[in-house]
Amino acid sequence: MKNIKIYLLTSAFFLITILSSCEAIKNTNKTQRGTTIGTVGGGIIGGILGNNIGNGKNGALGAVLGAVIGGTVGGVIGNKMDKQAREIETVLPGAQVERVGEGIRLVLGENAVNFDFNKSTLTSDAKRNLDKLVIVFKEYSDTDIKIYGFTDSKGADSYNLNLSKQRATAVKDYLANSGLNVSRFSVVGMGEAEPIATNETDEGRSLNRRVEFAILANETMINDAKKETGN
Repeated sequence: MKNIKIYLLTSAFFLITILSSCEAIKNTNKTQRGTTIGTVGGGIIGGILGNNIGNGKNGALGAVLGAVIGGTVGGVIGNKMDKQAREIETVLPGAQVERVGEGIRLVLGENAVNFDFNKSTLTSDAKRNLDKLVIVFKEYSDTDIKIYGFTDSKGADSYNLNLSKQRATAVKDYLANSGLNVSRFSVVGMGEAEPIATNETDEGRSLNRRVEFAILANETMINDAKKETGN
């Protein structure tokens, strides 16, 4: 993650330097320059990182970074995501909440939503934690949520890919049955890709049997942000 942040800052510096030297941008006022640079720079950086993070498998972090809008619209969206991230951290302190770009990456691992070996059934603890998330997701209904399922490395690749999708689907179904609009959700099976711990120990494998969320602005949030900024 440290390398990603460094890459992002370095890319932003060079992009802003190049864009600021453009004659068309020089002739605009300060607000217009900031919006133009933010939109173009954010879009380029988001596209580059979105296509390269997650070993090319387009995981939750890649999805969030790939959805960058930039400019003043992106700033408004980012503020709303800041509030949502804080609320998630409050109701679910066991989860890993990362505010990235204009979205949120949420990792539900061992202390939030974890799975037994070779199972896609939600445990009672998992259901209780998802119930806490439902409250936040209902409050922020103008987001779309991509759910990524993962496994440990035991078993055949094709089997694990299917199992990981079953885990993501189990989470989606539970959230939908709790009163959330099912159209907000999409699921992706990642199999044993992108482990967050070693697969050489029972503890590490347990951490890898997880789900991740990419929480993104939907069209309603984007349009509201455009209205608010006059874009």
